[in-house]
Amino acid sequence: MLLDRMRTMADLGTRAVRAVRDTGALHPVRPDRAVRMPLPYLRYGPAPATIGAMAALRFPGRTAIIDERGTLTYAELDRRAAGLAAALGERLTGGRIGVLCRNHRGFAEAVLAASRIGHDVVLLNTDFSAPQLGEVAEREGVELLIHDEEFGDVVRASSFGGRRILAWHEGTAEETIDALAERGPARPARTGTRTGRVIVLTSGTTGTPKGARHDLSIGRLLPVALTHMARVPIRSGAPMVIAPPLFHVLGFAYMTVGLGLGTPLVLSRRFDPERTLEAIEEHRAETLVAVPVMLRRMLDVPDGPRPASLRVVVCGGSALHPHLSEEFMDAFGDVLRNVYGATETGWATIATPQDLREAPGTVGRPSFRLTVRILGEDGRELPAGEVGEIYTGGGLRFAGYTGGGGKRVRGGLTGTGDLGHFDADGRLFVDGRADDMIVSGGENVFPGEVEELLGRHPGVAEVSVTGVDDTAFDQRLAAYVVRAPGATVTGDALKAHVKEHLARYKVPREVHFVDELPRTSTGKVQARGLPS
Repeated sequence: MLLDRMRTMADLGTRAVRAVRDTGALHPVRPDRAVRMPLPYLRYGPAPATIGAMAALRFPGRTAIIDERGTLTYAELDRRAAGLAAALGERLTGGRIGVLCRNHRGFAEAVLAASRIGHDVVLLNTDFSAPQLGEVAEREGVELLIHDEEFGDVVRASSFGGRRILAWHEGTAEETIDALAERGPARPARTGTRTGRVIVLTSGTTGTPKGARHDLSIGRLLPVALTHMARVPIRSGAPMVIAPPLFHVLGFAYMTVGLGLGTPLVLSRRFDPERTLEAIEEHRAETLVAVPVMLRRMLDVPDGPRPASLRVVVCGGSALHPHLSEEFMDAFGDVLRNVYGATETGWATIATPQDLREAPGTVGRPSFRLTVRILGEDGRELPAGEVGEIYTGGGLRFAGYTGGGGKRVRGGLTGTGDLGHFDADGRLFVDGRADDMIVSGGENVFPGEVEELLGRHPGVAEVSVTGVDDTAFDQRLAAYVVRAPGATVTGDALKAHVKEHLARYKVPREVHFVDELPRTSTGKVQARGLPS
């Protein structure tokens, strides 16, 4: 299979040469490089526009996007991105383009268009309040904002004063990407010579999100891509349902993977577990991308279907607890892959179904040619079984935050801020965020371990465990629990359950029952939204 894909890349280079010869649409290139390097790469660099242009050459009549407005082929997507790019180039003086959109064709068109003209694009969180939006837009130098109509009030209440273009909208509007895409010329001129970057924001669960920059190249991306091909068998042309927001690193990564493989992307503006299962069946999707809480919601759909077409489920974005992975694979088959990485560092490890069965809770083994090490506070590499901070090197190279600052670097490796350990077989386990670890009565406690145990209790639907200040113990554990439907479990019963299985100092001193846990749009629990 790998040999076939290498032949496909060679064939793609030949097609690109013919495209230039026949249309003259791309800049001239050295003849000795023409076949070895696909020409869209030479024009746009390591950017989404390259992926979109290559896909249009290879799969012009294949469906690219399926959303609530119907379908777009790869040729149509490429044409609309080119037209929008020309229109955007006329409206920009050099600043960045912000995208505040849900999952639909307009998101992809905006990113591909901005990339074509060499402008940076900032992926904005649809959960932003007006002050957050204004602060991030100013810090990131957003000159033009493409947003869905539903966010109009938030944009107006923010401090953003630049130009605005509507993406998803109902009825008529003054300036929309639909109109610009249809009206613009097919060959936009680049407004600069640099390669535009995609700025992905950190999750920002504890503060204002920061923009992460990366230095990309084929040399850095190829080893990660080869690992992905080996461990995540996504077939070219087989429909893929992407449930997480496209502005999130997981959703965006698989949008680009899908476009590169010529895969029909099935998108929905809002996640609904029942509708997602129906969409998988309706389109015979082979791949689903989701975050853990979405898998939980799908399992909880009464009499929900278990689509036979589903071959691969990619999960990431937050901790996948062992009880959830086991329950999901028992219901849907051994199709689950758990990917681990960060906005700053990209993919680091991938766990296969075999990994998850043999070592529940693992995030898998490191990607090819990517270094993952566990370092102690003194910078010393720790042996298997010992917990320290996870450092990575190779793959994507983190180039710092757009607002300044960066991650701690030791020996050429970048710290993730996560604590973890390897087992004897070389599988990585993430024990929790360094910031989340609490010290209670002189003992280190990882909330995730307690969450996993409580999550297995039949009376618990969801749980979040965090640390709160305590004058006697420095900090103490508090558990926030959503009861399972019909359950009447008490706080004392849950404390006794933890005491039975874990050390006494890991027993939550408080158990709060809540109707729901406050979550970001990517499924992470917002600690500041929990009742005090």
